[in-house]
Amino acid sequence: MTDVADRSGDETRQVDKFDQRRAQLARSALLTLSELGYARTSLREIAQNSEFSHGVLHYYFRNKAELITYCVKQYKTECVTRYDKLVEIAETADELKQAFGVAMATTLREDARLHRLWYDLRNQSLFEKVFRADVLAIDETLELMIWRIVARYAELLGKPPDLAPSTAYALFDGLFQQGLLRYLAGREDAARCLQHSVEQVLARIFTT
Repeated sequence: MTDVADRSGDETRQVDKFDQRRAQLARSALLTLSELGYARTSLREIAQNSEFSHGVLHYYFRNKAELITYCVKQYKTECVTRYDKLVEIAETADELKQAFGVAMATTLREDARLHRLWYDLRNQSLFEKVFRADVLAIDETLELMIWRIVARYAELLGKPPDLAPSTAYALFDGLFQQGLLRYLAGREDAARCLQHSVEQVLARIFTT
């Protein structure tokens, strides 16, 4: 029994180390991917812009598609935790509305290139089947993230939400993508306008 337990423990540690290494490589690759996008980036180019060799990258990721999907999943998972904190700490509807608007504007300013990479991947999935399952999974996670905001806002108002989670996600995702384009185009008021629009739309959902 001891030998079996030891082998099982060794295998678990090996898996953990492998996953940790993949996460480390992904964080290193994310900067290059977010700067150049999917189409203009290769594993070799990513290796040239990081401390890791092309061989190491290829050992942990079969190809560029697997790497970019892993990178985006990792980043979006972090995003979800940030918005879930808003739900946990908000005590009034106005507080949550304002915090949501500020959070969207802040991530637009601070992480524009990373969000651009996500939209790049989502657009690529329209043409490349290899991305579709992962993109749909990430999209569903983001939809649930937005719905938790909307549902909590409704709870604080004491009104039931009169729309589907997919509709709520489409509204706020559309606002963010529009704001991202304006921000990347150099519009100085892009983040401020996004914040205002997010707060306005969230409030108007419950005006009837």
